[in-house]
Amino acid sequence: MYLSGVELYYEESAAGKDNIIEIYGDEFNHITRVMRHNTDDEIYITNGRGNIYHSKITAVFKDHLTADILNTYDYENKLENVCFCIPKIKSADRFEFALEKCVELGITKFVIFESERTYKKGGKTERWQKILVSAMKQSLQSFLPTIVSVDSFKELTKYEGEKVILEQESENAFSSVSLDKNKNYYFIFGPEGGLSTAEINLLCNSQKYKLTENRLRSETAIITCAALLNSL
Repeated sequence: MYLSGVELYYEESAAGKDNIIEIYGDEFNHITRVMRHNTDDEIYITNGRGNIYHSKITAVFKDHLTADILNTYDYENKLENVCFCIPKIKSADRFEFALEKCVELGITKFVIFESERTYKKGGKTERWQKILVSAMKQSLQSFLPTIVSVDSFKELTKYEGEKVILEQESENAFSSVSLDKNKNYYFIFGPEGGLSTAEINLLCNSQKYKLTENRLRSETAIITCAALLNSL
């Protein structure tokens, strides 16, 4: 069952044990002080591991609340074997926008890398994590994405699975992509200046596809790919 028109909150420790959930911290403040929920109100809570709990608030204390689980909804992560390898692009806003939209479209694994043509070095993993949580709740997803940052493109070669490079000059149309659920796939996107020849040569045995006939901005290519995979 897919939900709509509800508020979704995140509590990592929620596991359905004893049919009781406790919520502390920022999420507690948001539920009680921003959304003004109180005892007997019904809310939806995810643990970010594929479960959403339809719950009723049973008590509100100074620093936390408790809720009884009324119903449990379990979901499958349809793109569990897909990871997006995204470069740090010049505009932080565009990068974060792409990250947010990918979550809304069901991507749950990210590797952020630095390449030879990356404009900005360093990362804001804590900020990115907050974006992932917010996007998961907003889009009523039940899987909290994971995100890691690596210092170089070469690090991507260490991941076991099929490497797929999105490259404008490829003769293979993305419409021919098919996924085997028994394999892991790493979709690799280039920065504004593209991947260097040396970087592409590191993954000489990878599959290469083009998303469209025309050239796309990095963030547009990332979102387009997520939308296409979501529709498979």
